[in-house]
Amino acid sequence: MMKFLAAALVILATAASAQSNNCADHAMVVERLASGYGESRQSIGLGADNTVVEVFASLETGTWTITVTTPGGPTCMVASGAAFQVLAEALPNTDSGA
Repeated sequence: MMKFLAAALVILATAASAQSNNCADHAMVVERLASGYGESRQSIGLGADNTVVEVFASLETGTWTITVTTPGGPTCMVASGAAFQVLAEALPNTDSGA
């Protein structure tokens, strides 16, 4: 939680376009996560409301951050934490006859 608050404050203090405590221009958020925490994008997806959801993480330190970018809008950090792990799990067996 402390990492999230610190990152939000840094972005707010340096981004003229910041619209709230945890939102800024996408390029600025990406740069801050890279330079401040060594995090790079690990996954990306499109939400039903056309928001872009991204997970950034550092494979060295295990820190991670989830961002949401609205269409034509800012990128907002919505969650962060530690102990990030890359997983590639198979789907569970749903065959009731097995």
